[in-house]
Amino acid sequence: MPMRTRVVVLALLAGVTAPPALAQGHPEERLNTRLVGSHDLQARSAYHPLPVEQGGRRILYVGHHAGEALNPLTGRVEVNGTSIVDVTDPSRPVYLHHIPATGDAQGAQMVQVCSGADLPGADPEATYLLRANGNQSHELWDVSDPGDPSFVTTVASMGHTPDGEQNTHKNWWECDTGVAYLVGTVDGWRAPRVVQAFDLADPSAPRRIRDFSLDGVQPDASGPVPGGSGVHEVVRAGERLYLSYGTSANGVLQIVDRERFLRGDPGVAGPLASSQNGLRFPQIGRLDIPSFWGGHTAFPLLDVELVDYAQNRDQRTRDFVVLVSESVTNECQEARHVAFFVDLADEAHPMPVSTFQVPEADGGFCGRGGRFGPHGTQWSMTAPFYKKLQVFSWFNAGMRVVDVRNPFEPIEVAHYIPATTANTDERCITIDGVESCKTAIQTNNVEVDDRGLIYLVDRANTGLHIVELTGPAATILD
Repeated sequence: MPMRTRVVVLALLAGVTAPPALAQGHPEERLNTRLVGSHDLQARSAYHPLPVEQGGRRILYVGHHAGEALNPLTGRVEVNGTSIVDVTDPSRPVYLHHIPATGDAQGAQMVQVCSGADLPGADPEATYLLRANGNQSHELWDVSDPGDPSFVTTVASMGHTPDGEQNTHKNWWECDTGVAYLVGTVDGWRAPRVVQAFDLADPSAPRRIRDFSLDGVQPDASGPVPGGSGVHEVVRAGERLYLSYGTSANGVLQIVDRERFLRGDPGVAGPLASSQNGLRFPQIGRLDIPSFWGGHTAFPLLDVELVDYAQNRDQRTRDFVVLVSESVTNECQEARHVAFFVDLADEAHPMPVSTFQVPEADGGFCGRGGRFGPHGTQWSMTAPFYKKLQVFSWFNAGMRVVDVRNPFEPIEVAHYIPATTANTDERCITIDGVESCKTAIQTNNVEVDDRGLIYLVDRANTGLHIVELTGPAATILD
């Protein structure tokens, strides 16, 4: 029996949907997963899903890329912004509201939500949404009634690099302190994405704390610009900030002491100055990776007990970072991107110890169309997933679930690739002078919740899919 035939037969015996042979469009494919519910999200290109428990309901906030679509709730074509969906019953998502981007901005990719009861200076009865507004600004909205949001304030308007670039990107908001780490452009800085830290404890009165990036990005620096396009996002865990730079090229992982970041060097006149010493002072560790890989997401796995190390005297429990390099070019016309597992046993010297990637031959992914490779990973650091299962978005290979109980040996245990629909947009690329356009799933980002559900959103307009684990993968969450 030929090898390919044997693989398909074994897959069918295991209850796995085998990869289809269709060149245009694909049915659902799954391993140890089940589709619970879905929604087309008004056929808007989606970036960031965030499930929130709010007022006894489960609300999903979704940030969208640039574009426009008809909103059936208003009967108007609206510029893409933020979708608000009730997922209390995950089998029947209910679309509550769409907040278009404001002004002449396009899209509102990033979303964070905090309850006023958690924020030190906010209305305890309110719930607040922090979002990027195109590439122009970051905004706050009152979403206490998810079906009827109201604008609160613009937190920060973006500047421009010396080359005229303007950008925003992924923000992180500490609901317990109100500190927000916004990503976007500050006038004069040499990369389009730097950290802009704000105190949003009182959402109606934002207070800027500082701007930050790698030394060499500040306005008065010279020479090569480190970290490529700049900061992609900040992730906070305890007293550390994990910063990923470069997205898909010239990647850097930086580990920063949070207190030093917020207070600066007390021994100098300008503790938070954007000087060489000011930018280096908070840094605990740094890893520069090869130029053809980037830092999209740096997700901490802390206090991991390594079962196989139980008899070792030292380092039986370790910290790790999951570092994802984003695929950006259709049909594999780039170096293959992967997810790294970085050991932080010596925090000052981060060391990659393993990688995870999806074999192309498992689905003929390079020929399917669109991007094949990783984009991001979940942000949730709570049960039941944390330190057990890590969920990744893998563009045309859908969503992949990886057993990370031993980060030295990550093992895939489940996956889900949604079916294409009439809404799924084509992805085109020109290779050797010939244009190729194909319809393919582009799972863009993923998130999980405490119910054991996984939320996938699609870059190619296919919408939202809510998935749960089955079989051996589900038992790992017990």
